[in-house]
Amino acid sequence: MFCVAPPELETKMNITKGGLVLFSANSNSSCMELSKKIAERLGVEMGKVQVYQEPNRETRVQIQESVRGKDVFIIQTVSKDVNTTIMELLIMVYACKTSCAKSIIGVIPYFPYSKQCKMRKRGSIVSKLLASMMCKAGLTHLITMDLHQKEIQGFFNIPVDNLRASPFLLQYIQEEIPDYRNAVIVAKSPASAKRAQSFAERLRLGIAVIHGEAQDAESDLVDGRHSPPMVRSVAAIHPSLEIPMLIPKEKPPITVVGDVGGRIAIIVDDIIDDVDSFLAAAETLKERGAYKIFVMATHGLLSSDAPRLIEESAIDEDLHVSDRNHLAVGGEEFESQAVSPGGQLADVYQGWWNGELQKSLSP
Repeated sequence: MFCVAPPELETKMNITKGGLVLFSANSNSSCMELSKKIAERLGVEMGKVQVYQEPNRETRVQIQESVRGKDVFIIQTVSKDVNTTIMELLIMVYACKTSCAKSIIGVIPYFPYSKQCKMRKRGSIVSKLLASMMCKAGLTHLITMDLHQKEIQGFFNIPVDNLRASPFLLQYIQEEIPDYRNAVIVAKSPASAKRAQSFAERLRLGIAVIHGEAQDAESDLVDGRHSPPMVRSVAAIHPSLEIPMLIPKEKPPITVVGDVGGRIAIIVDDIIDDVDSFLAAAETLKERGAYKIFVMATHGLLSSDAPRLIEESAIDEDLHVSDRNHLAVGGEEFESQAVSPGGQLADVYQGWWNGELQKSLSP
């Protein structure tokens, strides 16, 4: 006679005893905080691992418990030292692979080098290189959030879960902005219009697009190619072939397509890093009559002097989905609104373990 445990108990036993190990890949405070929140939500203890830098700046990883035959989750958030962060992750993944882990799931909310996902002049597609390195190190599954371009998933030959952060931001707008019905969703460039449209449709709000601002370096228009060529005659190719001259590009004046006068302007994007374009957009919206300006994004990198520039700008509030919401600026502490995805990510891991789909966060 066999005794079968109830489904709830069976799930609990599988998670606590059946082989799930949760590692934090570095000693970065935001990574540790996120890892602890996920561990508490899952009801498991953090795995024992030592990650440190040698005096010569080499990264050393020592797994301090057995991972043989287990499913390993490695959580890694990107710090200011991006390259060290990547090496920590790769070495830890490889250490688990050589220790006979059953599967290795990388949890990287912000995928580094995601802006370098297209060929620029004589550069390279670094996102593809990084994806190949992760797969070669032994990663068997990747969980990330709001990739800069969805096509990055195609760089991997392993499953990739690209979760959405929009539910967090939509909830914040509805609960924390009392008169959000008088708001308009703003795309700071035509490239962001699709994301802004998605927010506007879910909130039943209007949309505005800023056109004519300085082109970003990552623009599709600046890729080093000239088509047609900048010469009128190409007799070297064929005596009778003539190609018209390339018309030089001329940036149009800044235009706001949509009405923002007397409204709340909510600028949405996936990354807040170099904030110059956000500041220019905020100034333009103020000039057009917007009385309050919010900036909302998934990844609040806020490099260099970005926090100080935001505080001195026309932006009333900055919100991002992150565990890092306190940044030092010139000896003073800058605080931005941040929503932690820890609990929801834990639910995704639980669902992954049970073969279920987290529909609210999946694309």
